[in-house]
Amino acid sequence: MSHVIEMLNIRKEFPGIVANDDITLQVEQGEIHAILGENGAGKSTLMSILFGLYHADKGKIIVRGKEVHIHSPNDANDLGIGMVHQHFQLVHNFTVTENIILGKEGKFFLDRRGASKKIKALSEKYGLNIDPDMVIEDITVGMQQRVEILKMLYRDAEILIFDEPTAVLTPQEIEDLMQIMRNLVAEGKSVILITHKLNEIKAVADRCTIIRRGQLIGLVDVKSTSASKMASMMVGRPVNFKVDKKPAQVGRVILDLHDLKVLNNKKLVGVKDFSLSVKAGEIVGIAGVDGNGQTELIEAITGLRSIEAGTITLDGNDITNADVRKRNEIGIGHIPEDRQKRGLVMAAPLSSNVAIKEYYHSPFSKNGLLDAEYLHEYAQKVIDQFDVRSGEGIYSLAGKLSGGNQQKLIVGREVVADPELLIAVQPTRGLDVGAIEYIHSQLVAHRDKGHAVLLVSFELDEIFNLSDRIAVMNSGELIDVVKTTETNEEEVGLMMAGVKRKEGAQ
Repeated sequence: MSHVIEMLNIRKEFPGIVANDDITLQVEQGEIHAILGENGAGKSTLMSILFGLYHADKGKIIVRGKEVHIHSPNDANDLGIGMVHQHFQLVHNFTVTENIILGKEGKFFLDRRGASKKIKALSEKYGLNIDPDMVIEDITVGMQQRVEILKMLYRDAEILIFDEPTAVLTPQEIEDLMQIMRNLVAEGKSVILITHKLNEIKAVADRCTIIRRGQLIGLVDVKSTSASKMASMMVGRPVNFKVDKKPAQVGRVILDLHDLKVLNNKKLVGVKDFSLSVKAGEIVGIAGVDGNGQTELIEAITGLRSIEAGTITLDGNDITNADVRKRNEIGIGHIPEDRQKRGLVMAAPLSSNVAIKEYYHSPFSKNGLLDAEYLHEYAQKVIDQFDVRSGEGIYSLAGKLSGGNQQKLIVGREVVADPELLIAVQPTRGLDVGAIEYIHSQLVAHRDKGHAVLLVSFELDEIFNLSDRIAVMNSGELIDVVKTTETNEEEVGLMMAGVKRKEGAQ
């Protein structure tokens, strides 16, 4: 096969960090080529250079045998290179068609009908199943990603870059995306897949380039290389995929939910008749397909959403009507589902973000003034303990971090604060296997200190790996609560579909 893309000896520096250090990437025509690396390893930077968002300090790019200079995404598009970014670039109140033709409208008139017809044909050809007339805010995240794919295809892209494409997808949407990638390659396209998820690489990629801390570690054939071998190449040490934990030493009830009723954003019942207790010294995992009331439930517990009926008690204190700050003070820690919307102030430095919940009291402030020295020491402690990688340390803006490092910062902030109840929603979303291993160990350590952990995850293996008990949700209702040692993934999967294991779940 011939190389459709060659990036030779690429170097890129930012203040305080070498993001790419003499990296070479060669992608063959008609293959799915994975780029594997830890959070902050330099994967996205390398692809941003190929897409014209950054310019390399050294090295050269060859496309279809010819050296090129890519100064902007428009140059990349002209060369047939398209990119689906980790955070989608869509206008939410525009239709699918309007988003796809944005920037390609033509000089004199807008042919919406013709564009819609072309989009529909592309959608059918590649198995995308997108309605060109739907408004973006009315479709799922998975469908929004397909719109991004259609944007590339509409611009006749032959080389398609996917940057962490499964970070916000459900398991079924991930399966669908894998098939879409296979369809693209079958039609002669070439796919570059940036990811840290080994199971997805094993499922769909042909070859894999592995990067660690900005340097090329190696190129492997995926079929003949084990996941554990790739994981150890990625992080530089053997990785334990199983969580090492002792049986739970259960104590008093920390969180008690009784007959909760919560409305969703459309004023319909999102959670109904929901009762659950979480005790000190245990991890209770909430299993369910995304969109079955988990968001409404967690927002009710954390004070981000009011409830219609029922009570919430935290360590004996009725917090049903308490505000968010009061709940934090009593002892709730929250790793939110959306790290950028709920977890961080993107334009603020890391030092401010670690103190965002506690800045107003001692030891973070004295007499109404922030204690800068203590704040900086505390921030450095979180960054060091959770290996948050940034160019300028505690002074880096949160928005400048990779998605995985943003997640590590949030998890570190919440865990180091040592709350009685730690609510962890998708705590390892966007993290590499090394970081996942560490975060899992921290959640278990929090449990072993005698605290309670409520885990929400759409990854069943994560639920089973961490949880002592599993509460299964379907359509806003609690289907059952089971001990992890007394069930299996098939049984929990049936319950997630609404099939009750037994009557009278508590």
